[in-house]
Amino acid sequence: MVPIPSLWLPILVSAVVVFILSAILHMVLPFHRNDFKKVEKEDQLLDAFRNLGVPPGDYMVPCGTTPEACKDPAFVEKMAKGPIVMMTVLKGGPMSMGKELFQWFLFTIAVAIVAAYITGHALGTGADYRQVFRYAGCVSFVAYGFGLIPDSIWYKRSWVTTWKSVADALIYALFSAGVFGWLWPKM
Repeated sequence: MVPIPSLWLPILVSAVVVFILSAILHMVLPFHRNDFKKVEKEDQLLDAFRNLGVPPGDYMVPCGTTPEACKDPAFVEKMAKGPIVMMTVLKGGPMSMGKELFQWFLFTIAVAIVAAYITGHALGTGADYRQVFRYAGCVSFVAYGFGLIPDSIWYKRSWVTTWKSVADALIYALFSAGVFGWLWPKM
């Protein structure tokens, strides 16, 4: 067993590497540029939301909040007629990603800590690179990728977008595994 404090360097380096990789995948490469579709009448839709005073939050329209409401003929008709909308409304203001980038970095550290915990309990000091790679990579892949899939199952997020994000997760996991294998304590 290798205690987590002994793994602070691979934890920190793998988090930084994933943070940089995610910036490259999302901001430099064109891989994710079509994850969201543009509404043709964007200005009209935004004016409608402003006029309706829809506050920030997660919404489903139409929305049956109870099993009984979902059986109501008016609700059933709205569902059949469509469209059905699932959306997140954000507050307006200048585009800023500082808070989100900080939270993402904290998440990469959390994933690295969990990978360190499980790998450190499975293997000892001086473990073979491939064994460390296998454990750290598997844990990292599950942490970065598997939580995305339910959004496509339940909330109908595009499967193409989800699989691209799962591919990102695989890239993050492979690099994290490489960092852990490289920096694993030898003695």
